[in-house]
Amino acid sequence: MPSDHTRRAIAAYFRAGGIDQPSNASGIRVANGLRYVHLFNARGTLAVYRILNSGKLRRLRRWPPTLNVVQIVNVQPRAAA
Repeated sequence: MPSDHTRRAIAAYFRAGGIDQPSNASGIRVANGLRYVHLFNARGTLAVYRILNSGKLRRLRRWPPTLNVVQIVNVQPRAAA
């Protein structure tokens, strides 16, 4: 179940006109001691929101490069026997 920050970030992403569906693995990440909500899917990063000390979210135009490293396991369907 996504955290409150993740749910709020997804809502803000769609309100801003986002059309791609974020992955279920999207969520809170920590980089350089700061907390971010990283929304991504198989195509890459959709949006990054910084969690401010007050709990508010701020969408970032540029984010720490460490957030770009995401491993998504692509499961291929089994061939029918």
